[in-house]
Amino acid sequence: MTDTDRTPWRTESILPSPPAGAVPVLHDREYRVESFLLDNGNLLIQGAVRDQKPPGVYIPDDPEPLTMHHMQVTLEVEFPSRIIVSVEARLLAYPHDLCPSIEQHYNKLVGLSIARGFTNTVRELFGGPRGCSHTTALLQAMAPIAMQSTKSIECIEAERAGEPNPIIVRPPSESWKTLTNTCHVWADDGPRKAEVERGGVQTIPVDIRLQQLGRRPRT
Repeated sequence: MTDTDRTPWRTESILPSPPAGAVPVLHDREYRVESFLLDNGNLLIQGAVRDQKPPGVYIPDDPEPLTMHHMQVTLEVEFPSRIIVSVEARLLAYPHDLCPSIEQHYNKLVGLSIARGFTNTVRELFGGPRGCSHTTALLQAMAPIAMQSTKSIECIEAERAGEPNPIIVRPPSESWKTLTNTCHVWADDGPRKAEVERGGVQTIPVDIRLQQLGRRPRT
């Protein structure tokens, strides 16, 4: 199967199928993060994590799943500075009555940047006994969404201004230069970065989708 044959966005589940005999499900943890552009130009990022025990695992003959943890975090981030201007952490389901007492502690995020280095800051502020382990893990999952949302905002603002979509018309080397050294693929001295700078076509979802739609890939 080639990259252009893969359609992961059409699958019903993002998880691989369990092997034969791997039943029942023992635990289910879900992360969900979405971002929105507010009227004031800021970025709103909402995230949730939920742990559930399948029906009958903890309580025999119980037909419903049992929610053990359910945490939500809402961040308002100034754009384009990426400074956090407001935070709301909510613990909706938890195993101990003391758990929600940590919610206000996450207000320490206000004034911090959600750009590079944020994950380390979160560990320092809320790691171990300084926070809720589930809420802290959720924050670490939310941080990359700020970067991912930046390019979405560029596309939305271009459409509002009647300008060409920057992801489509901008050369790949320019569109993705901010990713330098963010992972092994985009190492500054790596082959992919050099390939893109030479004008090579990237195997990324935008180009794959353009090909599937019968449109010309970016060059």
